Amino acid sequence: MRGRAACRAVSSPGPCAARRSAYALYSTERTYSAREQRVSTDRRSTVGVCAGCPPLTSVNVGHLMNSHPPAAGASRNPVPAVDLVRGMRDLSFVSRVGSRSYWVETDRDSRTAGRLMCSDGTGETRPALPDDIRVRSSVYGYGSRPYVVSGRTIFFVGARDQLLYRWSPGGEVTVLSPPTDEVTHYAAPAPSPDGSLLYAVRERELATGVSHDIVSVTTDGRGRIEVVASGHDFYGAPAVSPDGSRIAYVAWDHPYMPWDQSVLREVGPAGDVVIDGRPGVSFTQPRYSPAGVLHVIHDESGWWNLYAADGVDGGLRALAPMPAEFGRPDWSCGLATYAFLDDDSIVAAARNASGDVVCRITRRGPLEILPGPAWVVEGVAGSGTDVTILGGSSVQPIEVSELSDGDLRLLRGASARRPDGISMPERLRFPTHDDSFAYAIYYEPPTGGSLPPLIVSCHGGPTVSFTGVLNGWVQFWTSRGYAVVEVNYRGSAGHGRAYRQAIQHQWGHLDVADSVSAARHLVAQGRVDPRRIAIRGLSSGGLTALRAAQSVPDFAAVTSVCGVVDPSALPENTHKMESRYLDGLIAPWPAGRAEYERRSVLTYVGDLRTPTLLIHGRDDAIVPHSQSGRLADELRRVGTPVQLVTYEGEGHGLSNPDNVVDALLREHEFVERHLGPGPHP
Repeated sequence: MRGRAACRAVSSPGPCAARRSAYALYSTERTYSAREQRVSTDRRSTVGVCAGCPPLTSVNVGHLMNSHPPAAGASRNPVPAVDLVRGMRDLSFVSRVGSRSYWVETDRDSRTAGRLMCSDGTGETRPALPDDIRVRSSVYGYGSRPYVVSGRTIFFVGARDQLLYRWSPGGEVTVLSPPTDEVTHYAAPAPSPDGSLLYAVRERELATGVSHDIVSVTTDGRGRIEVVASGHDFYGAPAVSPDGSRIAYVAWDHPYMPWDQSVLREVGPAGDVVIDGRPGVSFTQPRYSPAGVLHVIHDESGWWNLYAADGVDGGLRALAPMPAEFGRPDWSCGLATYAFLDDDSIVAAARNASGDVVCRITRRGPLEILPGPAWVVEGVAGSGTDVTILGGSSVQPIEVSELSDGDLRLLRGASARRPDGISMPERLRFPTHDDSFAYAIYYEPPTGGSLPPLIVSCHGGPTVSFTGVLNGWVQFWTSRGYAVVEVNYRGSAGHGRAYRQAIQHQWGHLDVADSVSAARHLVAQGRVDPRRIAIRGLSSGGLTALRAAQSVPDFAAVTSVCGVVDPSALPENTHKMESRYLDGLIAPWPAGRAEYERRSVLTYVGDLRTPTLLIHGRDDAIVPHSQSGRLADELRRVGTPVQLVTYEGEGHGLSNPDNVVDALLREHEFVERHLGPGPHP
């Protein structure tokens, strides 16, 4: 649900007054009118804007530091809503072959799938495939790595039909995977060293349900396919050893998610054997070094650290133990946050509450930290002594850069525009329930004078995190005088296993308590107006926001985007990837049905008196539209002001650029109506 011990007052059922008194901060009476708006994607919005690589230790990062935040109280022009899509590119899945860098690029102001792009390091960026080819993998529902490059040959997953293809410059596009009667998707292709086979994760919609396995496909176009590994519910990207004799992969089974518990396996001369697998340990990103040594990331230490299978008796040896995460949650198949270089060193991205660093790991000498801006790194690829980085910073969105000969050079930006002033992220560690603490990222508007209104943002997942990378949505609000706090409540990734797993059986409790505590922390510091606070959430964060508004009187408005309302309706109505997710977040299903109902916003719908905006795509297959539809009906029944905006043809999250802009303008109008405008410069 990306689209990801609680206070008794929040977690216990009972009269509204009993729960509200525990979190009482202020009291006010408000009356509003309700209206429902349904918007179709067949028209444009008419809503107006409402009022061995030593140089790695010495790097030129000037291109990332060209934007400077305004001084406190400085004025800036409001960021237009259309700037969130116009001319914007989403970049993902970097790789590198020789001097060439590759990535997938999707234009936000277009409805077409991603294009595979290439740069040879000379400054020229071009499509890597013929112009009419788009790539995308739908495995696991959130987009997985859809290509791999071997020499000059590109193997890819076609966006239109999800089949595997081969293409080489000057040649024809050749389909590799055989046609079937079942709906079939592929992800994370990996070629054998001689190029005769292509390994991939396969997802099939069978009469008995969705099935996953790892298969090999011949690359001669004859469509011969063999199963390499099967029997588990889910599989991560396969890794092929340099001599082609071994295939490593990570697998996991219901009711676990990949970050809860998984197993590292290897198919080789001894068959399909378990390399490592222990209760309560999560493995990710297995990969072979050029010398054939298996590497993997796991979190037995409490952090996703990097290990090599060259320890005593072939065991896993920690390469750079530290309280930081080298891995990321495997919502997508084929993530890469470390890479091998020719001098036997490894470049890797590590993350914790302080932010990200790019580091170089060698067999000899201390760990080297790459100096640079406030990194946010989502991908790393290497070849020779050069590195391609998918990353951004507080003043740059996620972009593709090349580190070569000590210089960090931009290959592809996300946009040619920059706001005329940037609200900089401030990392917070604040007290919350049960004498615990939580994390958040706070953005102050570049305005002086009176205290600003506050928007509390709750991410989806819940196993993801806010990173502090330059975000157009945040800048839209701060440029209008609103402060924003992005809450990385307990359960968020990037803060170690204990913090990530704290939300087990506590979703709807701890995340709610932490989100309320973040707002109250800022109020107590005298930084925001306590009478003008809104809360909003995406996907699983919708439940967080709605339950927070339902449980305490702190919020003057609440927005849920594709949000969960009733958890009990999800296990049998969502996709396979998350059909047992709530076993861990709430309780085993269906035995724990009563607990699911206690977490439902519908159970205590009369307690939700806060004006509510619900935004949802009609075709959402992860959190069905009926979740928002039913809540809107129930809120009207009890007299709570509610506005439901439905976008036809949209799934989990909005992709049509017209709808993205329209939804933001509607949310701005809604928030301004109930909070008032932010202070003017």
